[in-house]
Amino acid sequence: MNRFSGILLPVFSLPSKYGIGAFSKEAYAFVDWLEDAGQSLWQVLPHGPTGYGDSPYQSFSAFAGNPYFIDLDTLAEEGLLTRAECECEIAEDSGVNYERLYKNRFCTLKKAHERWNGKQDKDFLRFKEENDFWLDDYALFMACKGLFGGKEFTKWEKDIRNRTQDGLGHYREQLSCEVAFWEFVQYKFFSQWERLKSYANEKGIKLVGDIPIYTAPDSCDVWANRSLFNVDEDGVPVTVAGCPPDGFSQEGQLWGNPVYRWQEHKNTGYNWWVRRLSFCFCMYDLLRIDHFRGFDEYYEIPYGEKTAKRGKWRAGPGKGLFDVFEKACGKHEIIAEDLGFITDSVRKLVSDCGFHSTKVLQFAFDSRDGGGSVYLPHNFPQKCVAYTGTHDNSTIIGWLSLLPDNEKELVREYLCDKCTPQEQLNLPLISLIMRSNAEFCIIPFQDWLGLDDGARINTPSTSGENWVWRAKKNQFSESLSKMINNITERYGRK
Repeated sequence: MNRFSGILLPVFSLPSKYGIGAFSKEAYAFVDWLEDAGQSLWQVLPHGPTGYGDSPYQSFSAFAGNPYFIDLDTLAEEGLLTRAECECEIAEDSGVNYERLYKNRFCTLKKAHERWNGKQDKDFLRFKEENDFWLDDYALFMACKGLFGGKEFTKWEKDIRNRTQDGLGHYREQLSCEVAFWEFVQYKFFSQWERLKSYANEKGIKLVGDIPIYTAPDSCDVWANRSLFNVDEDGVPVTVAGCPPDGFSQEGQLWGNPVYRWQEHKNTGYNWWVRRLSFCFCMYDLLRIDHFRGFDEYYEIPYGEKTAKRGKWRAGPGKGLFDVFEKACGKHEIIAEDLGFITDSVRKLVSDCGFHSTKVLQFAFDSRDGGGSVYLPHNFPQKCVAYTGTHDNSTIIGWLSLLPDNEKELVREYLCDKCTPQEQLNLPLISLIMRSNAEFCIIPFQDWLGLDDGARINTPSTSGENWVWRAKKNQFSESLSKMINNITERYGRK
């Protein structure tokens, strides 16, 4: 049995002189470093354009790419920007400053667009033709969003909010230059990503993508496909997604995303989902789907509720959706994020679909489990992806520091290690899952470095300090790559 290993590192967390990680020379250097470290997987977070809160899981589109990831130096090499214009974007902040990016980056990209001749670019014309099923609506959506001061589409003028033929025609003509700009931005995003992915694949490294199950309420997807979502005629949600109250939250979780009208999706042959998944497998080699249990049963809450207490469980589409996708597009590697309270029916769905489940070491040492946790490495099945933690967890060192003493003792007992200082236990814990039976083992880059929660990516149900952590160039050292390579080989991974 082949067993593989990789690293989780969001694109925005890559080093860069322009304030955020991008498809730049640093991304290519990271691919080279992964190769030296003996890794075969690079897992990223969703690549969609982010809105309020900067979360990649609340995007303006399920298809479009994040403009901030476009490499400015590449645009300069193409003659679309001057070096002086690039230098105006230099920002040596340790983290991502989204406010500054929002204020400045689009002005710079518009300068590049003004110098570009799309009519003479045959690759662009082909890109437009291949992506017309989402690009036309997305470009108009973003142009209208700019016209209406960034307001959510439910607050636009009625004719364009409700997509009347006259309204669509009027705004396409009025905003033709802005529409062309947003088409250009997407063209450059996907052109640069495709080159980076090809480079990684040539090095034997597969890209692991990630998508949220739901779309943002203020998204092009809801605006342009209203019948597929449980919203009213103006696009306002009728019910929204979330999680019921549990031991971690007395009020549950209220996410605010409109839920799907699954019967309507079924009536259309799951066409939107087939397109979405097939599009993702053009971008990535493997795909993680967040909150996979929502395909079995989903929790919906009346819109306007202040908590998730009054929600109800509803039946999801089940295996039928994935049968249709496989028939249309063939078999693909899907990772089902099946964390939290998981029922037998969810486990059966993951198994019946032949997908990989997820196992996170940080969930293994709950003293209430009596040593029988499915998250203990000796219990991992072969068909799973093992993590020390995910983007939503503490770093492994941060997690250790927060554990109660009795659970720290459980960790020590499982490791048979009473002596290693706590701040150095990241490597023994990584080794635990590297030698497990899991087919895939993916370690957040911060855990290889042994960083504390100052390097955490996201703390769920909070805002303001998430999605900002960035690595430094000197952290991608030769000594670290050699150590990772040695551990990877020691446990028979590649």
